[in-house]
Amino acid sequence: MKNRRLFWQIVEKIETLIDSGAYPVGGRLPPERVLAETFNVSRPTIREAIIALEVREKVEVKTSSGVYVLAKINDDDSTLKISPFELTQTRALIEGEAAALAAATITEDELEQLKDTLVKMSEGPNPEVADKEFHTIISTATRNNALKKTIEDLWRMRETHDNIRSAYKNVCSQSDKQRLDEHTVIYKALKAGDSNAARKYMHEHFNRLINSLFEANEKKALEDLKRKTSKTRDLYSLNHLIE
Repeated sequence: MKNRRLFWQIVEKIETLIDSGAYPVGGRLPPERVLAETFNVSRPTIREAIIALEVREKVEVKTSSGVYVLAKINDDDSTLKISPFELTQTRALIEGEAAALAAATITEDELEQLKDTLVKMSEGPNPEVADKEFHTIISTATRNNALKKTIEDLWRMRETHDNIRSAYKNVCSQSDKQRLDEHTVIYKALKAGDSNAARKYMHEHFNRLINSLFEANEKKALEDLKRKTSKTRDLYSLNHLIE
């Protein structure tokens, strides 16, 4: 019982330091060895304390990186955080209309450029680059600078928001063939000058993507739940009392 009481004392001390800003939000906690020396306890006691802090959602343990302090959960927090689902829905709405506009204004040269991106997606070393190029060409073909800038901003969100970049990476790398097929039918609709078909196929492309994101999110949520449940069970287990 003594060791279990001890790690809870360490939890309280670390929480106090977090609240005071000594361990700032987003910052990394000192290494396990340093924490053990700071609080004059064993490293196993520090490990137990870190598990408890993670269960309380005060820290996040990143494999091969360290333990990072999480922001406080605040119901009044107005900080804007964009989810991969929100971004994908917005892209579908905007890029669907962009495809419809482009079908009426795209040039033969731009169609050739689109065709080249399909080859790069199929045979090139980096289909992600070809993917972005495909969508960029369509935005340019709308002849609407405001729309083009909006699509550029959406791509910037995709590439700079860690949660979005990670989510997209997980699903896009597993669906190269589907993505190529979807881009191909969009290209054919644009080549035919069919605005309705271009919009429809762009919507279908993003619909498949958002469904893939949900499937990946559900899988990760289940894995995280199992991991946290296991840690919580160990944390509050009474096995030590009945052994």
